[in-house]
Amino acid sequence: MNTKCFCTGWPLVVGLAASVLASPSFAVALTLDEALRLAEHNAPSLAAQDASIQAASSAAIPAGELPDPKLVLGVQNYPIGGPDRWSLNQDFMTMQMVGVRQDMPNSAKRKARVEVADAAVERAAAERRVERLNVRQATALAWISRYSVERKDALFQDLYKENRLLADTVKAQIAGGRGQPADAVTPKQEAAQLAEQQDELTRQRAQAQAALKRWIGPAAYEKPEGRLPEWPIDTSHLSHSLQQHPELAAYAPMTREAQARVREAEADKQSDWSWELDYQHRDRQFGDMVSVQLSWDLPLFPGSRQNPKIAARQAQLSQLEAEREALSREHTEQLESELADYARLDRAVQRNQENLVPLAREKVELSMASYRAGKGDLNAVVAARRELIEARLKQIDVEEQRALTRARLYFAYGEAGQ
Repeated sequence: MNTKCFCTGWPLVVGLAASVLASPSFAVALTLDEALRLAEHNAPSLAAQDASIQAASSAAIPAGELPDPKLVLGVQNYPIGGPDRWSLNQDFMTMQMVGVRQDMPNSAKRKARVEVADAAVERAAAERRVERLNVRQATALAWISRYSVERKDALFQDLYKENRLLADTVKAQIAGGRGQPADAVTPKQEAAQLAEQQDELTRQRAQAQAALKRWIGPAAYEKPEGRLPEWPIDTSHLSHSLQQHPELAAYAPMTREAQARVREAEADKQSDWSWELDYQHRDRQFGDMVSVQLSWDLPLFPGSRQNPKIAARQAQLSQLEAEREALSREHTEQLESELADYARLDRAVQRNQENLVPLAREKVELSMASYRAGKGDLNAVVAARRELIEARLKQIDVEEQRALTRARLYFAYGEAGQ
């Protein structure tokens, strides 16, 4: 054996095996739980919300701190006339000054600024919860649509097999003298119609993959695995959880932030103050000096300055309260509408499973039996088969619609209330 060739070829075999196992045909099937996990890990909108929380948290650190002190430099009592003009050290009043000044906002204003910053952090966290809900819900809806497309594709494979059996039956009938030669064309027409419907299914698959890819990336091309989710739908629990919806819950920190801004505006009516310490240098024959001075703001005209700002902040607070009430009513309407639609779809699923599909299948069997016995024509068989195909496709559609409605209810009100 050529040892050198063997040693060189073995890594190549390992590499080829690894590439084959990594190819899409060997990819791990995509479950709903895996899709949700990938969405939370990959969604750029959640990364943006994380950055927003970080920004708000960083901005909250200096919220209650004093402003930076100011360095003061200058020359005082500089002569521009008389015998000592343009001199820095001839006149005893001329001084070169260096000092520091510190502004001191009133305590109510500083406290309100801290409250505004803390509420902004809570608001950013609440907005992330809203976005997480949107991402998870959108991912679940996209996965359900993708899964339903694959169910239809599997159904079409069965329909093609049944079409070939129909073609064999027609040939046997014609060969036995119980069918017309033109009947041989009918199964081919049905196969062409099935192919046309499958073309539409191909389009739906591409759209479903694109929708899912938005949230989970290339994993959207993996074949969905599992079954349609069956989250519990408890009407009383969902109604109770309505006010816990993240979009409504986000108004709590938003309201606290608006209230803190009202208090900050009201604090402008209280005087801010500042202090300043200066060192003044003169010629040696006169001696140096030190000065201390204090200053206060005088809010003497609140009617044209502070009061309008307070009114603006109070109006923003009222706006938030009205917006929350409007959103609460909107969600109440959506919940009741979704529950009614879910009940309708649940009945439709049961009706298709227990009546429409079995009856359509029985009609096909009876029509086929009559055709084989020479008592019926092929058109009746084809019409019955068409009804069965539509019933089976409709069954998948209504099950998909029920699952989509269930997902919207669960993520909006069920999961949020847990």
